[in-house]
Amino acid sequence: MPYSLVSAATLGFDLVRVPDGRAVADALLAGLAADPAALERLAAVHPAAGRDREQRATVAVRARKARELAAAVPHLRTAAGAPAGSDRAAVLVAQLERSTIGDAAALERVLRDDVLGPEHPAVALVDEQVRDAAADVLADAAVGSWAAGVLPPLVHRQLTGPFALATATGVPTTPELDLGPAAGELAGLLTGLRTLGPAGRARWLAAVDAVRHERRPWAAAMHEASWAAHVSGRTRTLATTQLLAVRAFLDAGFTAAEAAGGAWNAVAGCVQAVVMGDLLDASSAGVLAVHLP
Repeated sequence: MPYSLVSAATLGFDLVRVPDGRAVADALLAGLAADPAALERLAAVHPAAGRDREQRATVAVRARKARELAAAVPHLRTAAGAPAGSDRAAVLVAQLERSTIGDAAALERVLRDDVLGPEHPAVALVDEQVRDAAADVLADAAVGSWAAGVLPPLVHRQLTGPFALATATGVPTTPELDLGPAAGELAGLLTGLRTLGPAGRARWLAAVDAVRHERRPWAAAMHEASWAAHVSGRTRTLATTQLLAVRAFLDAGFTAAEAAGGAWNAVAGCVQAVVMGDLLDASSAGVLAVHLP
């Protein structure tokens, strides 16, 4: 399944379940936040920068082989079907806990084509070589973190090291967002998530279970919010807030099993409701905001 910024909540669902998903979110957020100076810094730490042709070829081969290894991350396409007589819902949740919806290739595409695509405000202000080198550094970091569970440690460090160096020298990983009246509510939601603690997580999960039985049209409401973001030119803003929510969700201590069981969908719905609340009908907003305090 391809990712897109329009469906950033789906990407977030995978990121909260892979071992180093927070670092993937950091790479994507750095791309969204990058100004021309940040793109220049990213390009400067490219592993092929200043190398001769043979050395650049070695770097390219190493990157390609790393991506071949990254294909081993468990994916729903390869998940076994439910055995006869089994609890299909329980089997599905177990598969979702261990397997991703998208893959490393889809992750890299969304970074290169969407995050750093034509709508990015800074990419047109730098040379094409700078843009491509910066995209390589971010893509290596995202793929390396995505596949941290299957990559050899040396390969993981080779992919993520340049980005770590760039952030240590000032490349920002938190975009500045202008959400207008929604800014305070979103900040409160994310801060509340990060500081839930065990008792708070238990209350959140109990609320998820209670709402699950009501069979609310969550998917349709999420689509309405995503469409509203698209037509209003706020897709990048909404995607950024979903990635910030990935950080908060993981900082809160939710597990992959809890994410697969509905906790992430609840958080993603609340984010959509807050960011797009001014453009949603009351029914959709009510469905998505049901978990808001």
